Amino acid sequence: MNPFRAFRVHANKSGVSAGVEQLTLEDLTLGDVIVKGEWSSINYKDALAATGAGRILRTSPLVGGVDIAGTVISSTDKRIAVGQRVLMNGGGLSEVRDGGFTDVASLPGEGVIPIPDELSTRDAMLIGTAGFTAAYAVHRMQQNDQHPANGPVAVTGATGGVGSVAIDMLAGLGYEVVAMSNKPEQSAYLQALGAKEVRSLRDIDFGKRPLEKGLWAGAIDNLGGETLAGLLRNAAPNANIAAIGLAQGIELNTTVMPFILRGVNLLGINSVDVPRELRMLIWQRIATDLRPRHLDKLETNEVTLDTLGAAFQPYVDGKITGRTLVRLS
Repeated sequence: MNPFRAFRVHANKSGVSAGVEQLTLEDLTLGDVIVKGEWSSINYKDALAATGAGRILRTSPLVGGVDIAGTVISSTDKRIAVGQRVLMNGGGLSEVRDGGFTDVASLPGEGVIPIPDELSTRDAMLIGTAGFTAAYAVHRMQQNDQHPANGPVAVTGATGGVGSVAIDMLAGLGYEVVAMSNKPEQSAYLQALGAKEVRSLRDIDFGKRPLEKGLWAGAIDNLGGETLAGLLRNAAPNANIAAIGLAQGIELNTTVMPFILRGVNLLGINSVDVPRELRMLIWQRIATDLRPRHLDKLETNEVTLDTLGAAFQPYVDGKITGRTLVRLS
């Protein structure tokens, strides 16, 4: 196979460097399935890896990108056929193996998922890892009897990729969604996705007592830290709080009171290591009952491999709204 282009990240004790390089298949982590890349997307972890703001890569160098969609051009895995439209997200991409910012990807068959017929490869990456994570959170909450009749569901970090898709999915299922954001200028965007109410985190008093008034029947939290602790204190009986992110911090200062007196469920959402069968089920739900209704509004930017490098810092700075697509080939 001829050389191809990929966005590669080099990390060592002196720092991080990243850019487009010419590679061959021999340069990539060995995989069972070779995919001609069509689309990828930018996720917060990608920005941390490429800028050095977070220690994401466990080996170096690696092609960046935690997801990819494209068409199979070679396969030794009997589950995956040549010519099939597939995607992969998580599974160690851009952490322990080469990721999705590439014209050609070498992927493990266990992580490769056929794209449902209802989605194009572009749709799949517009939803991407962020949307999969949001869908996985909703799936877990519903398994714990989260119903629209239970009451409002809060979404923090609402303008980001996970938050935006979560609002769209929850509203589409009939939930009353309260979007929490420190970007008041994006209120119209959040309401267009389906948020019934938009509240500024700066104006919310979560209180200090172990238990406060039960306000939320559920929440999807992208922030961690004091916001997650506040959501727990203000959770209604039997609420499900899905913990997804740590943009505000990794510490969690709480008590056992919400859990033993109100039966609150704190659900940890790790979208990287979801088993294949469950991953396929969630992608099928994304294509059907969980499909975002406003894909056109979710897309706020599109870049190529050549313009990718300049797109990461706004993620680290918290200045991104919606989803950024990466056009590969």
